[in-house]
Amino acid sequence: MNRKIGVVGLGYVGLPVAVAFGRLGHTIGFDINEERVRELRDGYDRTDEVDAAGLAETNVTFTSDKETLRDVDFIIVSVPTPINASNQPDLAPLIGASQTVGSVLREGAIVVYESTVYPGATEEECVPVLEAASGLKCGRDFFVGYSPERINPGDHEHRFETITKVVSGQTPEVLDIIAEVYSTVVTAGVYKAESIQVAEAAKVIENIQRDVNIALMNELAVIFNKIGISTREVLEAAGTKWNFLKFSPGLVGGHCIGVDPYYLTYKAQAVGHHPEVILSGRRINDNICKHIISSMVKTMLCKGLTVQGTTINILGLTFKENTPDLRNTKVVNLIRELHEFGFTVVVNDPVADPAEAKQFYGIDLVERDALEKTNVMMFAVCHDAYRNDKGKYLEYLSDDGLVIDIKGIIEETDLKGGQSVWRL
Repeated sequence: MNRKIGVVGLGYVGLPVAVAFGRLGHTIGFDINEERVRELRDGYDRTDEVDAAGLAETNVTFTSDKETLRDVDFIIVSVPTPINASNQPDLAPLIGASQTVGSVLREGAIVVYESTVYPGATEEECVPVLEAASGLKCGRDFFVGYSPERINPGDHEHRFETITKVVSGQTPEVLDIIAEVYSTVVTAGVYKAESIQVAEAAKVIENIQRDVNIALMNELAVIFNKIGISTREVLEAAGTKWNFLKFSPGLVGGHCIGVDPYYLTYKAQAVGHHPEVILSGRRINDNICKHIISSMVKTMLCKGLTVQGTTINILGLTFKENTPDLRNTKVVNLIRELHEFGFTVVVNDPVADPAEAKQFYGIDLVERDALEKTNVMMFAVCHDAYRNDKGKYLEYLSDDGLVIDIKGIIEETDLKGGQSVWRL
């Protein structure tokens, strides 16, 4: 491979990509966050995706100076693609990255986008920005491609190198080059998509499929709760059939599953189609917090526990287990609902960054030994720290207390005295 690699955006997606290429040769890792760049230079990754040894053994120049990208001829863009308050795509980070890349783009370069978008966004939104900023013509002076990211934060088994890489390019020749470049680091192999739009669509539906399936489980959980039977036991029984898909109910947050569906629904509505199933799934998942809290309050009242002014220990704040990622965590929605009922909320999370929790949500995390002994405790996130030491955390629950077990951590045998558990 004779391409000079540059990666723009060094978050959960971009950093592992840059490090992988950096093991083969010199790679530029660019990010506008100067603090992030300084941390990486010092061997610290706040996302926990790459350890200090991994950073030390890679030949990556971490920088916030865009001029270092001028010598690069294969640029991978991996910046966030969030939604706004109205659940519409927010392409500002992507457009900003495209302006930066365009301002230093050289002739003959290939720009590959990894950020999750709706079908058509790369060519309709990004290419004009690249052309305007560079003064070059796409398809003649430079070329683009799309290769959807498949990073799973906190998962150290399924990594960038071990997940099949979907690639696409605007011409067959460019596609071959992109496939060759990624093949040097992705041991699982590459899959050549028919077009850039096909690759864009493939990425977004991966998360939509999970979102809709989890929505089904959440709706079933609401139904079974009203009937008075255990959702977990129903799913275990159904799961004995070979083709039953084993999804579980739960909170759906993060920067992927809870966000990506809105990119496709935006595009669908733009072409005149109302996506009923996708939006219905989103509504169910967004409303599951209300079901959890209302069920908790009812259970408390049945146990004779006081609601108004009661302190509740919330265990877990991140959007999923074993990752410090706080983006779009739905635990915050639970906390807001609890405040509306008059609860006093104490939050513990041994994985999350306390400074980020305070900055993003105004939440002060407490250590385990600072938890209060309360009548109600909620296991909101399935961190290994909770699963492995649940007995120590349960010491902070009163003898007649209630556990709200969202992730299925607690068994009846873990409880004592008059303690009880409610599960989603």
